[in-house]
Amino acid sequence: MNLADFDYQLPKEYIAQKPLEIRDQSKLMVLSRSEKSRTHHQFFELPKLLTPGSVLVMNQSKVIPARLLFNIGSVKAEVLLIKKLTEKIWECMVKPGPKFVPGTVIEVDAELKLSVSDITPNGLRIVEFGCKDFDSYLKAHGHTPLPPYIKETLSDSNRYQTVYAKTDGSVAAPTAGFHFSDPLLKELRESGIQTEFVTLHVGLGTFQPVKTDTIEEHRMHSEWFELSSETAKKLNAAKREGRKIVAVGTTSVRVLESCANEHGELISRSGETDIFIYPGYKWKFVDELITNFHVPKSTLLMLVSAFTNREWILESYEDAKKNGYRFFSFGDAMYIK
Repeated sequence: MNLADFDYQLPKEYIAQKPLEIRDQSKLMVLSRSEKSRTHHQFFELPKLLTPGSVLVMNQSKVIPARLLFNIGSVKAEVLLIKKLTEKIWECMVKPGPKFVPGTVIEVDAELKLSVSDITPNGLRIVEFGCKDFDSYLKAHGHTPLPPYIKETLSDSNRYQTVYAKTDGSVAAPTAGFHFSDPLLKELRESGIQTEFVTLHVGLGTFQPVKTDTIEEHRMHSEWFELSSETAKKLNAAKREGRKIVAVGTTSVRVLESCANEHGELISRSGETDIFIYPGYKWKFVDELITNFHVPKSTLLMLVSAFTNREWILESYEDAKKNGYRFFSFGDAMYIK
């Protein structure tokens, strides 16, 4: 398939710049594949929209303050941590590139020195951070790595986290989870909806742009994930009972589909996944999907298109614009059932 097949026009006024004051007040478009219908709701209506007994699977990865800003002489510099290789060595995006050639050593301040050892084929730098306690340094000096299309300052960095975020490691948020508030989660559980958690540390694989005209030629950057044996056991039991497995976000999808064998059974795993899901993919485990409205030509839009129908998704995006939906990270949601 061609990259152009996943393009659409989105004027900048549709891109949400701030989160809603109350998380679950976002809009929710519901696409029913069996009924071929599209309806409009509010996210707080979700308990009544889910099939009774459904299981929500959420990514509990937590965004770290992965963006470091400093000066190299009179030049403003930026390092964005992408993927942890060891306790002090990361793959990083850097600006400006010429200041970060292999062999470069930079004293950021009295606490931190960084050394560039290599450049990866996709232009990332391998950087070692010389620091007594790098995690503590990040918490004190790092910044929340908001997507570049968000131009406004976020007053509360916790709004770029899900309420159930637990395990440090992501450099971008699993944003489909933003719509869940603590009261809504409580209501879901009281209504008999089961909630289970997986981990995928969001990195370049999730937000890296596709640069090949033919999407089959794109190669995903791998991301670390974990599905515990206890969670796999519970999800397999629910699947056998015929209960709907509802993935909250594309990252949860990628964990489940990476761990499902050819018989549609989950195998507990942890490690790296570079799974790339696009139209034609044969689904193994996920029954339904809650997701946001995604960037044109992105692998996320391709995954959603694989879950139902590319033409219908793009038509639904146009309908979303007509109905005042907000797009991307802080935007509204879609539930495909």
